Amino acid sequence: MASSLLSAPSQTLAPARLRGAPLRPAQARLPRGGLPRRGRALRVRASVAIEKETPESEPPPTFLRDDGDGAGSGSVRARFEAMIRRVQGEVCAALEEADGGGARFVEDVWSRPGGGGGISRVLQDGRVFEKAGVNVSVVYGVMPPDAYRAAKGAPGKNGAADGQKAGPVPFFAAGISSVLHPKNPFAPTLHFNYRYFETDAPKDAPGAPRQWWFGGGTDLTPSYIIEEDVKHFHSVQKQACDKFDPSFYPKFKKWCDDYFYIKHRNERRGLGGIFFDDLNDYDQEMLLGFATECAESVLPAYIPIIERRKDTPFNDEHKAWQQLRRGRYVEFNLVYDRGTTFGLKTGGRIESILVSLPLTARWQYDHKPEEGTEEWKLLDACINPKEWL
Repeated sequence: MASSLLSAPSQTLAPARLRGAPLRPAQARLPRGGLPRRGRALRVRASVAIEKETPESEPPPTFLRDDGDGAGSGSVRARFEAMIRRVQGEVCAALEEADGGGARFVEDVWSRPGGGGGISRVLQDGRVFEKAGVNVSVVYGVMPPDAYRAAKGAPGKNGAADGQKAGPVPFFAAGISSVLHPKNPFAPTLHFNYRYFETDAPKDAPGAPRQWWFGGGTDLTPSYIIEEDVKHFHSVQKQACDKFDPSFYPKFKKWCDDYFYIKHRNERRGLGGIFFDDLNDYDQEMLLGFATECAESVLPAYIPIIERRKDTPFNDEHKAWQQLRRGRYVEFNLVYDRGTTFGLKTGGRIESILVSLPLTARWQYDHKPEEGTEEWKLLDACINPKEWL
């Protein structure tokens, strides 16, 4: 599973001349959430109860109820939960090692009276990572119709009751979601999310069959293009896809480019990866294996890049450009992201939902990089997606 470190020397790109107002004023700082620093490997602390969540002191062996409703140890629900919790542990351990500065993840465990719970882990102000969040959740119960539409996206796709009268929808949702924001402008931000959904018929539409689907993806958002890094990242995504279907990578790569489109900016959030949703037109066991393979490919795709770029020299202009690109990241997540919308509409835990936002970001009036600069090249690739392989 592990991938060897890339062997070419690190690059330092010359600072570009940027048009517009100076880029050095203090950066806007987003709320930090007050997470404490600690000295031991992992600290569990009580959450502040928000709406429906109840803080717990320790994570349970499983968030599933032993009620005979798909909760057996061999069920897809149980195996998916076991996978995402294992991957959460592996990713957090690898990130702490890569950070190398003694920073550790703080863990919040919470339960949901209506069913399920989650584990949120956040590392802030590390040597390498400004903010890294790795969350898992396993929740079930009944969701309102607008939350169902947010989860499903376009109407008429895979929904048992898409043509039925709206009503509360029984659901099960489990997933792992992570966003990693390094300090160095030459080290890219990474996002990954893998999830499994089930819904039953709405209460006022009896007789419709249960539906299930998988969704997820892994995508890279650099501030500067270093082609060998981007090609390495995409090659790992392609390798994971090709193990199951050679059509997956080109299809899911395009889907990723289309999904992370910031309409009001006419540009993509980053340089893509893979993305899929509402996926249920293959064998369920095959798709469970595919989601598992993709989740296990996160570290081989990302850690070699971080190891190469975390100590690359940079200057104030590089950092200011990174902050402007993070502003785009915030815009997409708050305006367009389906996961954020679903979490807000289902009354989810707000700290977990918004953990994807960086600690710092920047908005500057009518900023445009000068054509031909490294900053312009990144923006051009976000406007005109490229084939990297």
